[in-house]
Amino acid sequence: MAQGTTKRRSWIIGPLLAGTLLLGGGGALTSCSFVAEDIQSSGSGASGQASKAAESKPAVPEPVAVVTPEADAVEVNPISVPAITVEQGTVESAKLAPVSGGEPVPGELSADGTTWTATGTLAFNTPYALTFTLADANGDTSTQTRKFTTVSTANEANAVMYPQSGSVVGTGQPLELSFSEPVLNKQAVEKAITVTSTSGQVGAFYWISDTKVRYRAEEFWAPQSTITVDMKLLGVDFGNGMIGNFNETASFSTHNNRLAVVDNADKMMRVYIDGQLTRTFPVTLGTEDWPSTIGYHVIMDQHESIPFRAESIGLKPGDEHYYEPVTAHNASRISNGGAFIHEALPSAQPVLGVSNVSHGCIGMSPEGAKYIYDNFDAGDVVQVLNTGYGPMFVWDGFGDWNLPWAEWVSQPKQ
Repeated sequence: MAQGTTKRRSWIIGPLLAGTLLLGGGGALTSCSFVAEDIQSSGSGASGQASKAAESKPAVPEPVAVVTPEADAVEVNPISVPAITVEQGTVESAKLAPVSGGEPVPGELSADGTTWTATGTLAFNTPYALTFTLADANGDTSTQTRKFTTVSTANEANAVMYPQSGSVVGTGQPLELSFSEPVLNKQAVEKAITVTSTSGQVGAFYWISDTKVRYRAEEFWAPQSTITVDMKLLGVDFGNGMIGNFNETASFSTHNNRLAVVDNADKMMRVYIDGQLTRTFPVTLGTEDWPSTIGYHVIMDQHESIPFRAESIGLKPGDEHYYEPVTAHNASRISNGGAFIHEALPSAQPVLGVSNVSHGCIGMSPEGAKYIYDNFDAGDVVQVLNTGYGPMFVWDGFGDWNLPWAEWVSQPKQ
């Protein structure tokens, strides 16, 4: 083996020396020096290979990313869609998660890798961190983090619906939404709420104030129908920096048709159930100083007994029309202003059907008041005729049906 090895070495050295002589010069040292340099330049070590690989990569531009929301943004709408769009590169990875920890928000990377988009909904009042890695055309990567914070709790807004979902009410019950914050962008809020009915009736919104809106059809709701309210208010800008914080679908239903018609001409109440006259009762209405309003009234709530105080209608002891505190029985409220259908006081019982002695209420016999209390409920309609006084205002209880439809639908939404 030793001799064989020696022969191989002689065959290697020989041609090198011969080559040196043919070049005319310098001897074996020159030849050995040339070979050493050649071997060194071949990069036999790991550092040499890395250096050669780096030198072999072409120069490419760095990726440019457009990220939303902007870095350190505050009051970010929770329905905004965080996104990364890259030019001159691709998104290798992205993670959006609450700074304090918790489940990441899901996202989706485009097929060409140039766009990442969040597909989940953000939470309110939460700092988020969006960490992403970009790659250039050579595959070199860099990682960045952007932080932002969503709408604070103080700027959340919600709404409460009446009647409550699942309720069964009378055919005269308008839908009412009360908002926790003033609504300045009324058209945006209306657009986010869809109301449908099994009867096919189409209605419209009417704003009682910046925090209260009603919805009704042109005519009373059909009996035995269901009204569904689809509220997509999450992320809706109410105005003044207030943002809706929920989506919800709710519904209520109507029962059969119940109507009580009170006519001051003969001071009688006629009760109609499903269009049929069922009962007639004598009544007393408001005096000339405290007249009962005409038009449609909707029963708001009912009380087996409730205290009446003259102070609640602005009277003080010593005033001409002041009365001592009393308790009314079988009382059905029909206005915010204090009008009720109730059992008349004993002193008023003899004048039922004869004269008016109330402060605007509809006084009845014990039998009559209990009949209304037992057979009518919220949303049922009471119509008052011929008192010589104007109709109940739309905001005084549910006076909605006294407003002409053309006026209802043409309200300016400012």
